[in-house]
Amino acid sequence: MSARCIVLLCLWLLCAITPAGANDYYDLVPQRIAPDTYVFLGALEAFDFDNHGAVANSGFIVTEQGVVVIDTGPSRLYGEAMRAAIAHVTDRPVVRVYITHAHADHFLGNNAFADVPIAALPATARTIRSAGEAMARHLYDRVGAAMRGTSAVVPDEIIMPDMEPVVDYGDHRLELIATAGHSPADLMILDRRTGVLFAGDVVFHDRAPATPHGDIAGWQQALAGAARTGFRIVVPGHGPVASDDTPLEQTGAYLRWLVERLQAGAARGDSAAELMFEALPPRWAALAVQPAEYRRSVTYLYPALEKATLE
Repeated sequence: MSARCIVLLCLWLLCAITPAGANDYYDLVPQRIAPDTYVFLGALEAFDFDNHGAVANSGFIVTEQGVVVIDTGPSRLYGEAMRAAIAHVTDRPVVRVYITHAHADHFLGNNAFADVPIAALPATARTIRSAGEAMARHLYDRVGAAMRGTSAVVPDEIIMPDMEPVVDYGDHRLELIATAGHSPADLMILDRRTGVLFAGDVVFHDRAPATPHGDIAGWQQALAGAARTGFRIVVPGHGPVASDDTPLEQTGAYLRWLVERLQAGAARGDSAAELMFEALPPRWAALAVQPAEYRRSVTYLYPALEKATLE
């Protein structure tokens, strides 16, 4: 074998065994939605090997004191891609991370921010501590190697919005709003300077809401609270950013329809299987990740409604 062939073979072997980096899985392009404010839009899809779990929105605010990050995505590599993308926008350091709630696609990028204070509501931190590793394993099964090196980093800063509802970062005054409904603890963040509301998964837009841990009555209250903030721009947890209340109205209407349909099915004595495969009205069939999310909702919500009807 010639020397040239040996060199080429060595280079091929080196490439073959070199671990893939963040950019091999995530091509994150920050979209500016307001002064100093950027989002990374997730795919309007369920988790799969092609989207590598990047289905939720995350974002950041560049302030005089440094960069504030909202949610870190589904994996360590996603978090690293976020930091690289932020560095292309500003040379200011990341000074704090806020996690909106304890669902895997929103916090498993914490590995990439372990050198920064990571803040969350008390119940969010508890859930990540108790169930985070199981969530990481589940997501690895769903999306594969993009999860490599990911572990559940528990937030190290507990926030109590009742005691400190507003935090200033330079001239950006962030209102921390604790609520619940989509999950047992949902954090929304309103930037009073720009009017941008990072709503987390309290709000979905053009994508069927995910309800596995949902308390629908509490969720409706959370939506009403979001509407009262007077936001000018809303960043939903999933789906496109909006400058009106369309995502809030859509999420609330879907949840009302869902509960009414399940209650009607229980009153008729329908089985979960019968209800699960009924056709959806066109408005709700058009949402992304349908009918999968509707069928998941039947699985999670219907037993309790069925029991309540029988009682």
